[in-house]
Amino acid sequence: MYGNSNHKNKVSFFKKLKFKLGKLMAQHFPNNRTRVLGLKLCEFSVGKKVYIGQDLIIASPISEKSCHLIIGDRVAIGPRVTIVLSSDANWSKLMDTHPFIKSTVVLDDDCWIGAGAILLPGITVGKMAIVGAGSVVTKDVTDNSVVAGVPARIIKKQSEKKENTIPGFPPRRSPNRKACGS
Repeated sequence: MYGNSNHKNKVSFFKKLKFKLGKLMAQHFPNNRTRVLGLKLCEFSVGKKVYIGQDLIIASPISEKSCHLIIGDRVAIGPRVTIVLSSDANWSKLMDTHPFIKSTVVLDDDCWIGAGAILLPGITVGKMAIVGAGSVVTKDVTDNSVVAGVPARIIKKQSEKKENTIPGFPPRRSPNRKACGS
């Protein structure tokens, strides 16, 4: 990327500035509406009723047009999530043997990305899928799957009907049961 300049994909100074401002807004602003606006400033596709946690990091070069992020409707992204749209070895000699990786990341409708997760280039997180906190997603996550770990692996398949539990938490207490200590 850095040593191999491609003039076809060059972006104007003002587009670069707008992109940088959008990434800063998406990462640092305390208001969710402003964080979503920041992603839209970057010309990423963002659906309706999306929640973006603070400290979202999007790793991509400002001057690269072929890196894209597509976020569906009702997606929840926890705090300190990293989405890698491109990766390279910078000025290292490794650039001769390891190609510059750039791709699109897709977060389908109703998926939930847990705090501190890392999503690598070219992956799709399917509809109603859950990515556990701290997971590193290296491959596509199928619809209705719960994945966790490094690298992320399927730990559960969800049914499409609503359950009365949240993955990783104990079942909810029925209203007729007494709480601890009562």
